[in-house]
Amino acid sequence: MAPEQAFGIVLRDLRRRRSLSQEALAQESELDRTFISLLERGLRQPSLTTILQLAGPLGVRPEQLVGDVVAVLSRGGMDHEAS
Repeated sequence: MAPEQAFGIVLRDLRRRRSLSQEALAQESELDRTFISLLERGLRQPSLTTILQLAGPLGVRPEQLVGDVVAVLSRGGMDHEAS
């Protein structure tokens, strides 16, 4: 699994846990909704700035967001739940 795919899994799981639509997350993070969709589908890689913008609205620290991606990668993506 590619890192951008793992990031997409984590992003989608965290967004759903917060009961946020892609549109709501986009508004709160000041990103475009289509970019959120591309990230979730693993079609784009997030920059450090993007990670920082997403962490707050998702209710996590940036290092947890990255750590969850590493965890998904280490599991090979078999379990789609972020820690």
